[in-house]
Parts: sequence; structure tokens; C-alpha cells
Amino acid sequence: MLVLLPPSETKSDGGSGGPLNLDSLAMPQLTAVRDKLVTQLTKLAADPDASRAALGLGKGAEAEIARNAALRSSPTRPALDRYTGVLYDALDAPGFTKAQRAKADARLAIGSALFGVIRAGDPIPAYRLSGGSKLPGQPTLQAVWKQVLPEALRAETDGALTIDLRSGTYQNLGRIPGAVTATVLTERPDGSRTVVSHFNKHHKGLLARALVLSRTEPADIGGVARVAEKFGLRCEIASPTELLVLT
Repeated sequence: MLVLLPPSETKSDGGSGGPLNLDSLAMPQLTAVRDKLVTQLTKLAADPDASRAALGLGKGAEAEIARNAALRSSPTRPALDRYTGVLYDALDAPGFTKAQRAKADARLAIGSALFGVIRAGDPIPAYRLSGGSKLPGQPTLQAVWKQVLPEALRAETDGALTIDLRSGTYQNLGRIPGAVTATVLTERPDGSRTVVSHFNKHHKGLLARALVLSRTEPADIGGVARVAEKFGLRCEIASPTELLVLT
């Protein structure tokens, strides 16, 4: 089983690991593209105005640009500890026991505009690059990643059940045919249902946590639903590959 998480714009600083070593990351098929993007992003950081325009940053974003300037020299930490925000708060990786953390490292991966997809334990620096960004004079990130990421993901999943919790932007970087997806809907008193961003991230974090902590690995969407419900989530199976999580 592989649970594929979205990244977050917010990331923790620092880390106790050495500088970025692309050869240490999972899916070495992606190393050449990763190296190219790191170089482009580092060079872009030398022009703050161009960085702000390309990355959608406002004034006062010097710290974000500085992160990109130091991509090859700043300390690293495991990806699961690097990303922060609503989904990662709900996942609560800092609260895992040693055994649970080992499960998380084995079962979780994270989408990334800069790295394509990385495993939870992969050591990475803080950076700023979104899936919808376009670096000056370069193809879109979707055009860049679609050349190598789908095949790398096929090899990485190797027929195992995959639960893809990435947003559409990151799914478009490299799709996984047959993956189970989750749609989070808030149910109103009148019975109508709607998508609310905050609840979407929070409940996807709870679903990921349930799948990490589960003693068994589900083999299909029914098994995913049973694990989710055991951990207090209310679910419906909308199709063989879409799980509805109701709030």
C-alpha cells in the first residue's frame, strides 16, 4: 500500500541532516529532472523580482527566496517533518511511536513540484515551488514531470494499492491509473454536500493517519473505507476508485 499525500506551501525551517543529496531520494529515475529544477530554482533566486513573479510571492517574501537560493547547501530533514499545515497537523507525525514512524516511512509518499514524488523519510531542504508555477523560459511543471513521473510511479507502486490524496494540480504532474482517491464533503443540515478547503485537508490528514496506524493493509477501496470508519471517519464508496469522506 502507498498513500500519496499532497505537499504544503508552508514548511519547517532548519534540520539536522546534511545538504541535499539527490541520489539519496526514492525513485532515482527522477534524479535528472530534480537536479535540473533545483539548478533553475537556485538561479532564479538571484533575481528577487523574477522569483516573486514566477512563484506568486508578494512583498516580504525574502525568506522564501532565500530558501531557494540555499537549496544545495541548507540542512535537510525528512519530508514528513518538513511539510506543515492543516493536513500535516491532522496526521500528527510527531506523535507517532518509533514503530508507527517506521510504518509511515513505508506507507507514505508526498507529491512535490520540485522533486516529483518523495518518500516520507527522504531528506529534503525547505523550498518554495508550487505545482502551478512556471519558471521563466521553461515548460510548465506538468509538461516537465509528465515525461518521467508516471512511469516512476508505476514502478514504485508495482501493482500495490495506492491511495492518492494529492490535489488535482499535483495529480496532473503524474497520474496513477486505478488509484483510490478521496473526496471530502461537508454535509449540511438540509442534506446538501459541498467541498470546504479546510475540512478537505484536515480529513485527508486523518485518513492518512488511519492508514498509517492500521495494523492491516487494505487490498481495495472497501478495505480503505473499513480502516477509515474504524478510526471514526464517516465514508461512502462512490465508485471502485473514489471514496467519499463526510464531515
